[in-house]
This record gives sequence, C-alpha cells and structure tokens, in this order.
Amino acid sequence: MKHKSIDAVQLIWRATVRQSTKTGNDRVTIAQVAREAGVSKTSVSRYLGGEFDALSVRLREQIGKTIARLGYQPSQMARGLKGGRTRLIGMLVADILNPYSVAVLHGAEAACQKHGYTLMLCNTGNDEAREKQSLAALHSYSVEGLLFNTQGRNVTPLRELGQASFPVVLLDRHVEGCDFDLVGLDNVRAAQLATRHLLGQGYTDIALVVQSLFGVSSRQGRQAGFLQAMSERPGCYAQTLEVDLDEPGHVATVLREFFLRRRDGGGRVALLAGNGMVSLQIALALQSMKLNFPDDVGLLCFDELAWSPLVGSGISTIEQPTYEIGFTAIERLLVRIHGERSMRREILLDGKLISRGSTAAVADHPERALSARLVEKISSSTPLRA
Repeated sequence: MKHKSIDAVQLIWRATVRQSTKTGNDRVTIAQVAREAGVSKTSVSRYLGGEFDALSVRLREQIGKTIARLGYQPSQMARGLKGGRTRLIGMLVADILNPYSVAVLHGAEAACQKHGYTLMLCNTGNDEAREKQSLAALHSYSVEGLLFNTQGRNVTPLRELGQASFPVVLLDRHVEGCDFDLVGLDNVRAAQLATRHLLGQGYTDIALVVQSLFGVSSRQGRQAGFLQAMSERPGCYAQTLEVDLDEPGHVATVLREFFLRRRDGGGRVALLAGNGMVSLQIALALQSMKLNFPDDVGLLCFDELAWSPLVGSGISTIEQPTYEIGFTAIERLLVRIHGERSMRREILLDGKLISRGSTAAVADHPERALSARLVEKISSSTPLRA
C-alpha cells in the first residue's frame, strides 16, 4: 500500500497561517502590551523570553494578564530570527496510517502548544529514501529537536545526529548504536499481561501475529514477553506468525495454515495481534473464513481502537498510553534542547488490559475455540491442504 507523502513545506505554511490570523493593524504588538500593562517593552520581551528572574512577581502577573486580555500571540518566526531559535520541533513517523502514530501525535502536539513550540510532522511510509528526504526537509527549517518513530534500519542519519549532539527522542523503537532517550510502551510487560490473560482464560494454542520482526525493537519486545509468558505453561503451544500487510490475502493464508497445523493438537486456539493494523486484517481474515470469536477462536489485540468494543461481543485489547507517550516524549526532548547532557534515559509506560467477549473463558464450553472444530469449520468452506 502506498502512503501519501506529507509535505513539510505545506505543514510549516499552514502553521504560519494559523499563528498569523491577525495581520496589519489588527495584530497586537509588544508596544501595545507594554502600554496597556504600564511597563516597558523590555519587560514584556523578558517575560516572553522566559527571563522571569529579572521581573518582580507583580510585573509578571501584570504582563501575563494583559497578554491574555489582549490575545497577544508572539511571532515565533521573529523570535527565532532574533534569538537564533525557531521553536520548531520535527516529528518523523514510520507510518501515519498506523492508529498508534496518530494517537501519539495528539499528545506531542498538546505538549508543544503548552510550551510554545510548533510541531512539524513528516510521514516516512517505512521507506528509507523518504526518511532521508524528511530529515533533510526538517533540517532546512532549523528544527530544534526531533521525535523519531523510525523503522529502525536506516541508522546512519541518526548516528550522525548523535555525534553532533543534536536533541533526539525515540518513540517506542530502539535504534542500534544510537544513544538517545526513548519513550514508549513497556512492550515486554504488556505482552506478558496479554498472554497471561489468554492462558488464564483457558486458551492453550496461542499465536502472536506480527509484521516483520527484523529491526523493529517494539515488535521484538512483544515477542519476548509473549514467549516468556508461554514458557510458564510448558503444556501449551506458542508460535509467532509474521505477516505482510501489503500482500493481499497473506494474513488469511498464514492463519489458515496455523489452524491446520493445530487440528490434531486438541487445544484451545487464540490469536494475539501485534498492533492495530494487524488486528483489522485478522478480523477481516476471520470473517472471510466465517469464523467468530470467541466461539471459534480467541482474539486479543494490541492497541485500543474506536471499533474494538463494537465488533461482535467486543475485542479484548491492550490499551497503550499513547497520549502520555507523546506528551512525555516532547517534555523529555525539551529538557535536551535546553542543554541537559546526562546519561540516556528510557521511559517505559504500562499498558492496560481491557477484557471483552473475544477472550471469554473456555471453561464450561467444551467446543469453544477447540482446534479440531475450528479446522472442521473452515475446511467446509475452504479446501485445506494436508
């Protein structure tokens, strides 16, 4: 699937337009703020520049109230030209179609607004060439720092940023050889939480369904947590299924083959989806095979999506604290922008299990999610190879 490129020029133009709705004689100036507040323009400039120590409490309150009353909005471009700062932060995401990226963006944007920064977003579409182009575009606008949710394979540009001590915070994914702060989900613990829930509900044959694991630390962490939790139950069966979402029908084919392999196992089958996009493809694949959850197969998905409670009896999920991840990442980046040079920090937040009907317990239901029954049902509609 091709992704539309997000034009950095368009984004900065739109941001500038939004901040410049008052023009000409309608724009409130520093001189007006100073006159209305009864202070000097120098005092207002110090207030806007964050030099609060140079102002008394009374002056700070007086200026702040006047700015709020007049609706004054400082020109970030002018401030940047004067102080050598742009107050721009770049954000590169691997795939803007991933609901995770959009959700994190909300938190990041809120933190930028709180601290007077403008966020520039570039979508790399999991493409190395576009990633390089996006970095070049952001560099041309002199962004002060970067949030990076990379595919994790094109490490050279990030290493160069690290060598130049440029402020970067990674979102959710490690990059080998790069010593940057990271903010994201505790993927190992979240996968353990999900897997133990499935085991506790009586499922014994469980597959983790993920996109390619190569070079993507978040997926690798989820696999590690999944396998660790499964190892606690030696009599159960665990398998990782890697799928290609860009290949039509691939998810359905991989699931069908997994079901076939387990037909003589006599276990209770469940699927753990690695992210929201995989969840959607699994739901479509099960529908195409006329399978229902939890009667035919258990299902638990990473990422709480708007439609998760609405499908069937509801899909159980691991909800990520996406807003907090985005907000925390910006605040951590600002600490680096303001000069902190301490050791690398890793801030991992906990996921939340939301249990719904798709992982209903199999106890007292002799045929629920039973592998032999599952295979019999799909073989009646779709021929299976031995």
